[in-house]
Formats: sequence, C-alpha cells, structure tokens
Amino acid sequence: MNLYLDCNATTPTATEVVGAMEPFWSERMGNPSSSHRHGRAAKYAVEVARTQISSLINCEVKQIYFTANGTEANHIALQGYAKAHRQQVIAFSATEHPSILSAVNMVEELGWSSVKMPVDENGILQESALELLEEYKPALVTVMLANNETGVVQPMNKLIATAHKVGALVHIDASQAAGKIEVDYRALKADMMTISAHKLYGPKGVGVLVISPSIEIAPLMGGGGQERGVRAGTENVPAIVGFGAAAELAQSSLESNVEHILNCRKVLEQKLRQFDGVEIVAEDVERLPNTVMILVDGFDGETLLMRLDQAGAALSSGSACQAGKTEPSHLLIAMGISPARAKTSLRISLCRDITLEQIDSFITLFRAQIKL
Repeated sequence: MNLYLDCNATTPTATEVVGAMEPFWSERMGNPSSSHRHGRAAKYAVEVARTQISSLINCEVKQIYFTANGTEANHIALQGYAKAHRQQVIAFSATEHPSILSAVNMVEELGWSSVKMPVDENGILQESALELLEEYKPALVTVMLANNETGVVQPMNKLIATAHKVGALVHIDASQAAGKIEVDYRALKADMMTISAHKLYGPKGVGVLVISPSIEIAPLMGGGGQERGVRAGTENVPAIVGFGAAAELAQSSLESNVEHILNCRKVLEQKLRQFDGVEIVAEDVERLPNTVMILVDGFDGETLLMRLDQAGAALSSGSACQAGKTEPSHLLIAMGISPARAKTSLRISLCRDITLEQIDSFITLFRAQIKL
C-alpha cells in the first residue's frame, strides 16, 4: 500500500506542469538576460509565467518577483525591508513558519525590536494582538494566511486594517494557501505576499514574493540585477515556467478541487472521531480543505508516524521544515496545548486526487497501529 497524505509538505508535480517545463531544460535553454533569440524566448517564457501567477492571486504582473523558494521570499521581504529602512519594530504571530521566525531573528540582529502577537486555542490572533499593534506601532507586520500544520485560515481584514491604521506594512505568507483556497492579493490589501510552487503541484526550487510598487526592498545579495534588482542570479527558467503552468492549472480547477477535497476531509474526520483519545485540532474554525491535525492520546507522534510509514501511509507530525527535531510544535504550545500533549500530534494533508477508498484504507491502517 502506498498512501501519500503529506501534501502540505510538498505536492507531486502535475503532469501538465512537467510537460510545460520539459523544453526549457535543453532545446529552449536560453538565459533570459541574453539579447539573442534564445535569451528572448526564455525571457518571454518567464514573463508568461509572471502573468499566470499574477492572475491566480490577483495582483499586478510587475509586482511578481521570482525567488528560489518560499523561505527566500520570506527573508527578502523581512530582511530586505529592514535593511532598506531605519531600525523600527516588526510584529509577527506566535504560530509563524520557521522561516519567518528565523527572518525575524535576523531582523533583530539589524537593530530592530520585535513583538510576538498571541493566538487563542484555535491559533487565531487574539484581540490583544490588535492592541499590541496600536501600542507598539510596528513598521512591518508578518502573518501566515493558512497555517501549514493545523490548516487554520487566519482572518485578515481587521488585522490588516489595524496595521495600516498605525502605519505598518503587512507581509502575508500565503505559501500553504495559494492553490488550495482563493487568495486575492488586492482584496486582502496586503503589501507583500509569499507563495511557493511546490505547494500547488509545481516544481520545487521556485517561489514568488509579491511587492507593492511603492515599497523599497534592499537585495540580500549582489549580482547581475535580475528581478529588477531585488533578487540577483540567473533565473531558473524551467521551474518558473512550471510555476506558471501550475498556477494556471490551480486557478482553472480550484472550485472543483476544494469541493472534492473538503468532502473527503469531512469523511476522514467523521471516521477519526470514532476513536477514543483522538482530538481534531481547531476543528471548529475555518481551515484549509485538505488539512487535519490530530492529537492521539497515549502515543508519541513521531513513533506513530514511523509505524504508519512502515505500513504504507506517508504523513507528518507537523511542519516538514521541523522534521527530525524532538521539541514539540511551537505553534501548538502557543495555542495552549501542553508540551507532552503536543508531542502526540499527527498532520494529515490530503492531495487533490485523494479518494474515499484511500480514506478508508488509511483508517484501517490507523486503527491497526494504535491497537498494537
């Protein structure tokens, strides 16, 4: 049996995406910075991808900047802004991705101070978070749109309105959200946004940072001035083309994918509730349609994960970026879950081709492992 239930860690690259990328490995191998026809063809392909991605998230084409991945995009947003401006305050939520936490630490090394905004038992920012914004008046606020572990979708309207009211810019990490739910950059009124190709059936090794035109960002490294000076280095044309194709595919099938995956998730949750000692985290708030995090009383999450892997089901105990670490999830701790209980967590993240038969197969495996 081979059940892949870890699509928040990464998704398989769609067949259509692989097909779109294939010519750019060899026959269309031009460097986009070259002025001859091969370079012009590559440049055109990059710009087509920029248009496809901007259409998915509803931003201007000129706001799209390609990076190597979502982590780099997050660091460019936070460090790049901090380097370009005087020392001020950055605010972040207590449940951010490790790449954001690392970037905040580096911003602090530049002389900035930081404010951590608390969340409630569901991982939603508390009213006191807005009070902190009004008290500290940060220059930059960074918040994840959809949590990579719990799938919780953060309400953004009031947060962004409050941030703008106190003069802050807002960066949103939408890496887990884009392609899974509707993400509208204009409607959100964000100032910067991160998305990543391999979370929406595109290739690994390419991300995007969306930057509003008036924002000054200092590059993190020097070079040839690619991406309008924000991110130097020869563009990964095959991956960028793949990102564009994946974005177009996600946009065309988003509604049907959400309906199908949400139906499968509901069935999965119904079956999980039949087990004593299994709790679904944040089950009463809006979450990504594909994501279920559970706590399993009496079991170490990593141990249960290994058992399920050996039995043929691939899932995770939290963020893939934290794999191999023995500490409990920082976000579960921030949600008020004890360290001991946080270590019992498992994350199930469904892919868009999941079937109800596969849900049944997983439940059979799960039942067998927790009764060993």
